[in-house]
Amino acid sequence: ILYPGQATVQMILVIVAVVSVPCMLFPKPFLLRAEHKNGYAQIDIDDNTESGPAQIDGLGVAHEAHGEFDFSDCMIHQSIHVIEFVLGSVSNTASYLRLWALSLAHGGLSEVFWERVMIAALELDAAPWIQAVAVFIAFGIWAALTFGVLMVMETLSACLHDIRLHWVEFQNKFYAGDGKPFQPLSFKTVMYEHINGSAD
Repeated sequence: ILYPGQATVQMILVIVAVVSVPCMLFPKPFLLRAEHKNGYAQIDIDDNTESGPAQIDGLGVAHEAHGEFDFSDCMIHQSIHVIEFVLGSVSNTASYLRLWALSLAHGGLSEVFWERVMIAALELDAAPWIQAVAVFIAFGIWAALTFGVLMVMETLSACLHDIRLHWVEFQNKFYAGDGKPFQPLSFKTVMYEHINGSAD
Protein backbone atom coordinates (compact mmCIF):
# COMPACT_ATOMS: atom_id res chain seq x y z
CA ILE A 1 0.00 0.00 0.00
CA LEU A 2 1.48 3.34 -1.06
CA TYR A 3 -0.76 5.68 0.97
CA PRO A 4 -3.74 5.51 3.38
CA GLY A 5 -7.07 5.05 1.64
CA GLN A 6 -5.50 3.61 -1.52
CA ALA A 7 -8.11 0.84 -1.79
CA THR A 8 -10.95 3.37 -1.65
CA VAL A 9 -9.40 5.54 -4.34
CA GLN A 10 -8.84 2.52 -6.57
CA MET A 11 -12.44 1.36 -6.09
CA ILE A 12 -13.76 4.82 -6.99
CA LEU A 13 -11.62 4.92 -10.14
CA VAL A 14 -12.84 1.48 -11.21
CA ILE A 15 -16.48 2.49 -10.64
CA VAL A 16 -15.98 5.70 -12.64
CA ALA A 17 -14.39 3.71 -15.49
CA VAL A 18 -17.29 1.22 -15.55
CA VAL A 19 -19.96 3.95 -15.40
CA SER A 20 -18.27 5.90 -18.21
CA VAL A 21 -18.93 3.06 -20.68
CA PRO A 22 -22.76 3.50 -20.84
CA CYS A 23 -22.23 7.27 -20.69
CA MET A 24 -20.23 7.02 -23.92
CA LEU A 25 -22.58 4.51 -25.52
CA PHE A 26 -26.13 5.80 -25.06
CA PRO A 27 -26.31 9.65 -25.06
CA LYS A 28 -25.13 10.30 -28.63
CA PRO A 29 -27.56 7.93 -30.43
CA PHE A 30 -30.54 9.16 -28.41
CA LEU A 31 -29.59 12.81 -28.88
CA LEU A 32 -29.27 12.25 -32.63
CA ARG A 33 -32.61 10.46 -32.60
CA ALA A 34 -34.25 13.41 -30.86
CA GLU A 35 -32.56 15.88 -33.20
CA HIS A 36 -33.57 14.00 -36.35
CA LYS A 37 -36.97 12.78 -35.23
CA ASN A 38 -38.35 13.84 -38.63
CA GLY A 39 -35.45 12.27 -40.51
CA TYR A 40 -32.47 13.82 -42.27
CA ALA A 41 -33.01 16.90 -44.42
CA GLN A 42 -31.84 16.27 -47.97
CA ILE A 43 -28.78 18.29 -49.01
CA ASP A 44 -28.62 20.04 -52.35
CA ILE A 45 -25.35 19.03 -54.03
CA ASP A 46 -24.99 22.31 -55.94
CA ASP A 47 -25.06 24.79 -53.06
CA ASN A 48 -24.67 22.44 -50.05
CA THR A 49 -27.80 23.81 -48.44
CA GLU A 50 -30.41 21.67 -46.77
CA SER A 51 -33.37 21.67 -49.11
CA GLY A 52 -35.80 18.90 -49.79
CA PRO A 53 -38.37 18.58 -52.54
CA ALA A 54 -41.45 20.49 -51.50
CA GLN A 55 -44.48 18.42 -50.63
CA ILE A 56 -47.95 19.97 -50.34
CA ASP A 57 -50.10 18.75 -47.51
CA GLY A 58 -53.86 18.87 -47.29
CA LEU A 59 -53.80 22.46 -46.01
CA GLY A 60 -51.75 23.68 -48.93
CA VAL A 61 -48.59 24.22 -46.85
CA ALA A 62 -45.30 23.20 -48.41
CA HIS A 63 -43.02 20.94 -46.33
CA GLU A 64 -39.52 19.65 -47.11
CA ALA A 65 -39.05 15.91 -47.53
CA HIS A 66 -36.59 14.23 -45.17
CA GLY A 67 -34.56 11.04 -45.35
CA GLU A 68 -35.17 8.31 -42.81
CA PHE A 69 -32.98 8.29 -39.66
CA ASP A 70 -31.70 4.80 -38.86
CA PHE A 71 -31.37 4.56 -35.07
CA SER A 72 -30.08 0.98 -35.10
CA ASP A 73 -27.30 1.87 -37.54
CA CYS A 74 -26.26 4.82 -35.37
CA MET A 75 -26.31 2.60 -32.28
CA ILE A 76 -24.11 -0.03 -33.96
CA HIS A 77 -21.56 2.58 -35.04
CA GLN A 78 -21.46 4.07 -31.56
CA SER A 79 -21.03 0.62 -30.02
CA ILE A 80 -18.08 -0.08 -32.32
CA HIS A 81 -16.40 3.19 -31.30
CA VAL A 82 -16.99 2.52 -27.59
CA ILE A 83 -15.59 -1.02 -27.84
CA GLU A 84 -12.54 0.25 -29.70
CA PHE A 85 -11.97 2.96 -27.07
CA VAL A 86 -12.34 0.52 -24.16
CA LEU A 87 -9.97 -2.01 -25.72
CA GLY A 88 -7.45 0.74 -26.44
CA SER A 89 -7.65 1.94 -22.83
CA VAL A 90 -7.05 -1.60 -21.54
CA SER A 91 -4.14 -2.04 -23.95
CA ASN A 92 -2.53 1.25 -22.92
CA THR A 93 -2.94 0.40 -19.25
CA ALA A 94 -1.31 -2.99 -19.83
CA SER A 95 1.58 -1.27 -21.61
CA TYR A 96 2.30 0.93 -18.61
CA LEU A 97 1.91 -2.02 -16.26
CA ARG A 98 4.63 -3.76 -18.26
CA LEU A 99 6.88 -0.74 -17.74
CA TRP A 100 6.13 -0.94 -14.01
CA ALA A 101 7.10 -4.64 -13.99
CA LEU A 102 10.35 -3.86 -15.80
CA SER A 103 11.18 -1.14 -13.27
CA LEU A 104 10.62 -3.64 -10.44
CA ALA A 105 12.92 -6.13 -12.16
CA HIS A 106 15.62 -3.49 -12.57
CA GLY A 107 15.27 -2.50 -8.91
CA GLY A 108 15.64 -6.13 -7.85
CA LEU A 109 18.72 -6.58 -10.01
CA SER A 110 20.36 -3.43 -8.63
CA GLU A 111 19.70 -4.63 -5.08
CA VAL A 112 21.22 -8.04 -5.86
CA PHE A 113 24.32 -6.43 -7.40
CA TRP A 114 24.77 -4.15 -4.39
CA GLU A 115 24.36 -6.88 -1.79
CA ARG A 116 26.40 -9.57 -3.56
CA VAL A 117 29.28 -7.34 -4.64
CA MET A 118 29.62 -4.15 -2.60
CA ILE A 119 28.22 -5.38 0.75
CA ALA A 120 30.31 -8.55 0.50
CA ALA A 121 33.46 -6.46 -0.01
CA LEU A 122 32.59 -4.05 2.80
CA GLU A 123 31.95 -6.90 5.24
CA LEU A 124 35.15 -8.73 4.29
CA ASP A 125 37.08 -9.85 7.41
CA ALA A 126 40.65 -9.12 6.39
CA ALA A 127 43.44 -6.65 6.82
CA PRO A 128 42.52 -3.02 6.16
CA TRP A 129 44.64 -2.72 3.04
CA ILE A 130 43.19 -5.97 1.65
CA GLN A 131 39.68 -4.75 2.38
CA ALA A 132 40.45 -1.42 0.66
CA VAL A 133 41.67 -3.21 -2.46
CA ALA A 134 38.62 -5.51 -2.35
CA VAL A 135 36.25 -2.54 -2.09
CA PHE A 136 38.02 -0.81 -4.98
CA ILE A 137 37.75 -3.89 -7.20
CA ALA A 138 34.16 -4.57 -6.07
CA PHE A 139 33.15 -1.02 -6.90
CA GLY A 140 34.50 -1.44 -10.41
CA ILE A 141 32.62 -4.71 -10.85
CA TRP A 142 29.44 -3.21 -9.40
CA ALA A 143 29.65 -0.14 -11.65
CA ALA A 144 30.28 -2.27 -14.75
CA LEU A 145 27.38 -4.61 -13.95
CA THR A 146 25.06 -1.71 -13.16
CA PHE A 147 25.86 0.09 -16.40
CA GLY A 148 26.14 -3.01 -18.59
CA VAL A 149 22.94 -4.67 -17.42
CA LEU A 150 20.61 -2.04 -16.00
CA MET A 151 21.42 0.91 -18.28
CA VAL A 152 21.52 -1.21 -21.44
CA MET A 153 18.28 -2.94 -20.51
CA GLU A 154 16.61 0.38 -19.65
CA THR A 155 17.72 1.96 -22.93
CA LEU A 156 16.57 -1.05 -24.92
CA SER A 157 13.23 -1.08 -23.09
CA ALA A 158 12.64 2.63 -23.73
CA CYS A 159 13.55 2.22 -27.40
CA LEU A 160 11.26 -0.77 -27.91
CA HIS A 161 8.33 0.88 -26.15
CA ASP A 162 8.80 4.07 -28.14
CA ILE A 163 8.74 2.09 -31.39
CA ARG A 164 5.70 0.14 -30.23
CA LEU A 165 3.76 3.27 -29.23
CA HIS A 166 4.61 4.93 -32.55
CA TRP A 167 3.82 2.05 -34.89
CA VAL A 168 1.09 0.14 -33.07
CA GLU A 169 -0.93 2.83 -31.29
CA PHE A 170 -0.21 6.13 -33.05
CA GLN A 171 -0.19 4.72 -36.59
CA ASN A 172 -3.24 2.58 -35.87
CA LYS A 173 -5.29 5.68 -35.03
CA PHE A 174 -4.02 8.26 -37.49
CA TYR A 175 -2.05 6.61 -40.29
CA ALA A 176 -3.97 6.46 -43.55
CA GLY A 177 -1.30 5.47 -46.07
CA ASP A 178 -2.70 7.75 -48.78
CA GLY A 179 0.48 9.65 -49.55
CA LYS A 180 2.84 9.39 -52.50
CA PRO A 181 5.24 6.43 -52.68
CA PHE A 182 8.89 7.23 -52.05
CA GLN A 183 11.01 7.48 -55.17
CA PRO A 184 14.77 7.88 -54.71
CA LEU A 185 16.52 10.62 -56.64
CA SER A 186 17.67 9.48 -60.08
CA PHE A 187 19.34 11.87 -62.49
CA LYS A 188 18.52 9.49 -65.32
CA THR A 189 14.81 9.78 -64.56
CA VAL A 190 15.06 13.57 -64.19
CA MET A 191 16.82 13.94 -67.53
CA TYR A 192 14.37 11.58 -69.21
CA GLU A 193 11.39 13.58 -67.95
CA HIS A 194 13.07 16.87 -68.92
CA ILE A 195 13.79 15.66 -72.47
CA ASN A 196 10.31 14.31 -72.96
CA GLY A 197 8.80 17.51 -71.55
CA SER A 198 10.87 19.65 -73.92
CA ALA A 199 9.93 17.47 -76.88
CA ASP A 200 6.23 17.81 -76.09
